[in-house]
Amino acid sequence: MDHSIKENNGPKYGILIILMIGAFIAFLNNTLLNIALPSIMKDLDVGTSTVQWLSTGYMLVNGILIPTTAFLIQKYSVRHLFLTAMLLFSAGSIAAGFAHVFPLLLAGRMIQAAGSAILMPLLMNVMLTSFPVEKRGAAMGVFGLVMMGAPAIGPTLSGWIVEHYDWRMLFHFITPIAVGILLVGFFLLKDKKEKIDVRIDGFSVLLSSLGFGGLLYGFSTAGSKGWDSPQVYVTLIVGVISLAWFILRQLKMESPMLNFKIYKYPMFALSSAISIVITMAMFSGMMLLPIYVQTIRGISPFDAGLMLLPGAILMAVMSPITGRLFDKFGGRGLAVIGLAITVVTSYYFSTLTVDTTYTELIILYSLRMFGMSMVMMPVSTNGLNQLPKRYYPHGTAMNSTIQQVSGAIGTALLVTIMSNRTESHAKQLMEEGMKNLTGQPTPEVLAAMKQQILMKAMLEGINLAFFVTVFIAAVALILAFFIKRAKQEEDIISGEQADKEMKAIN
Repeated sequence: MDHSIKENNGPKYGILIILMIGAFIAFLNNTLLNIALPSIMKDLDVGTSTVQWLSTGYMLVNGILIPTTAFLIQKYSVRHLFLTAMLLFSAGSIAAGFAHVFPLLLAGRMIQAAGSAILMPLLMNVMLTSFPVEKRGAAMGVFGLVMMGAPAIGPTLSGWIVEHYDWRMLFHFITPIAVGILLVGFFLLKDKKEKIDVRIDGFSVLLSSLGFGGLLYGFSTAGSKGWDSPQVYVTLIVGVISLAWFILRQLKMESPMLNFKIYKYPMFALSSAISIVITMAMFSGMMLLPIYVQTIRGISPFDAGLMLLPGAILMAVMSPITGRLFDKFGGRGLAVIGLAITVVTSYYFSTLTVDTTYTELIILYSLRMFGMSMVMMPVSTNGLNQLPKRYYPHGTAMNSTIQQVSGAIGTALLVTIMSNRTESHAKQLMEEGMKNLTGQPTPEVLAAMKQQILMKAMLEGINLAFFVTVFIAAVALILAFFIKRAKQEEDIISGEQADKEMKAIN
């Protein structure tokens, strides 16, 4: 007799609280580093295109590992996965905290990423199986409040630490907290899982790693190597071919590592498309703004972090409100309003000058975060709501994967645009400046002129990069008009298959 998979067994609050604390630390760690990037560049003597690897490398590891989490969630218990994730995150924090060369710092960050790659899909899956569709918006809103608390605290805390201590203190601060959470999880998480006969396809893992890894590496190295470098276009070609092969293989497999059949559900497919473009805009802005305020404006790390605080707090406060509005009205209205605000504020960020006031920056950033708070969680939740329960691990893994991949590609692409525009504009200004000089300039005059030209050129590069985000956000705005309230669909499958897949996700 055929039947559908049964509903959830109710919220597992103890597990959720522990998972949220662990994910909070991972998010906090990520936002802590943004303000510290200029200090790291100076201390370790690396450029913008190199230091961005601390963000894109983090996302690279996430992009490679997250596709495997659908399998991991089905195979192992929440306890097993959480402890593994926190152990990796703690080890990475220790390594990064003692780094005195960039490669060691990058290695520590990538080990941290291996841990965080497991945490987010794991938490999302537990939430989806714990709450019914009609209450999921409010639940996701509370989750958003906790998760947005990290961006609220991170930049200001980071700015204060970097201003008064060495940037390595950021990792020394995180390490004991991460170890403490690991110990709490070890003693309090007691869930058990029946042994499931699920095996991962090694060739699929290889194709996934080459596909997502090739794309991320190619886009990330374009900033320093240039688009005509074999190192860039060869890795991009390998990435595209491997990813296409991976997708075709998953569609043919009976038990795929990552099930692309979830894209037959239109609201999930639409939510993925919107998430890709809005994540590109959001992650790049988080990279460009600290460079502008510290490198061009000379604003201290603490004041730079303080500038981001109101926007992050506003985003955190809005999260539960947005969740309840989503439950009541659906996602389209929220997404359209939020994306319209994002488009307008992105345009104003593309008109920055050396005289833009500190207050203007605070207001603009706060409005941009307010807009994005109305988009990210409602759009993602609406898409997941349409999936049958047995597809939850694949849906959460897919969402996390595309967020990391699109974030890394967006950051790399816009940093490349900024770097190329800075270089070409600096060359143009230098040629004009040399023509206007009379007589033989002294070395001091030349040095001062070069410094002034570099600042003007970098400002031009940042403005152009922000201008590109206007069009990226506009694409998401157009797509948002097609959002409809999703209703959960259930595939009718055999009783034996239903029992097997229920055991896998519970």
